[in-house]
Amino acid sequence: MRFAAVARVTPERWVACGVLDQIEFGLKPGDELKVETTICHEIRQSGEPVIINHVSEDAAWCQHATPLMYGFQSYISMPIVLSDGSFFGTLCAIDPRPALLNTPEIVGMFRLFAELIAKHLDAARKLAATESALLEERAVSELREQFIAVLGHDLRTPTRAITSLAGLLLMSPLDEEAAATARMMRNSALRMNTLIENMLDLARGQHGGLPLHFSGAQALDPALQNVIAELRTGHPKREIQVDFDFSEPFVCDPARIAQLLSNLLGNALSYGAENHPVRVSAKTAHGTFELSVANQGEPIPAAALERLFQPFYRSSVRGNRDGLGLGLFIAYEIAKAHSGTIEVHSTAAETRFTFRMPSNLA
Repeated sequence: MRFAAVARVTPERWVACGVLDQIEFGLKPGDELKVETTICHEIRQSGEPVIINHVSEDAAWCQHATPLMYGFQSYISMPIVLSDGSFFGTLCAIDPRPALLNTPEIVGMFRLFAELIAKHLDAARKLAATESALLEERAVSELREQFIAVLGHDLRTPTRAITSLAGLLLMSPLDEEAAATARMMRNSALRMNTLIENMLDLARGQHGGLPLHFSGAQALDPALQNVIAELRTGHPKREIQVDFDFSEPFVCDPARIAQLLSNLLGNALSYGAENHPVRVSAKTAHGTFELSVANQGEPIPAAALERLFQPFYRSSVRGNRDGLGLGLFIAYEIAKAHSGTIEVHSTAAETRFTFRMPSNLA
């Protein structure tokens, strides 16, 4: 067969995709035939291959307009069907001379070639869709990161101003009602600042990980105590029990560890039973730093445990009051950045989050 082509066939068009032409038929890739003048048009409608050994001796095709128009005597065309069942086109071959085509070997070969072409087309289509989705996701991700960064920067200034002004008010002589209002303003501003920092950390975590600034253990105790003091101020009716034992020096980012504690302790104060204390313990021993936060209250459901450290996850079954659902995600990212882990165990008796990291981290 001295002419063969892979053709894209639609109800309106017949387009040559690939061509082998040794009879000067005149078609090149990209050229078109009037689809209604082709047998491929009928194959698209029937979904069945057409094989003709000798047009002049074939009762079904000897008077057909297409062989007369294009001057061929032998013809074979196999439908190319994609994996989703859609009809792409045909693999066809013609020749002005008769040829023995209608044999199991040749029909089987054409069918296999048509299936192979369909697999390549499927793979190319999936690759193109994946690349398009990847480019779109990159664009959306970059826009999201820019938005979060700009939003965080623009919100930091007014929240810091509110915090400072509330602090100045609390240093002034105020009656109890005004002092309570000033404390509420300050606590709300601090809460807003925490949400802003979490948003910025989310952007950083998705763009290369959280930045760390390592220093020795001597800076960790006051950093953790400051977190606890701040949360005690925001929750004056709650009891927070503290047990620290830094018997071995170790290296970490104190600000990030303090942020991790703030997120875990804030979570415990939000969800723990109000009539029971929240217990915070930290220690270094046997080459490991361990920090845990425990509270009593309703246990975390098993379904929620699986998604607890995902960003923006707020368990509906636990009735979250507020927040973006980033606190535990940021804590998890801080632990990972320190080559550490966070485990959670929740029963009717106690819910405990435990962070561990190697104390000899370089």
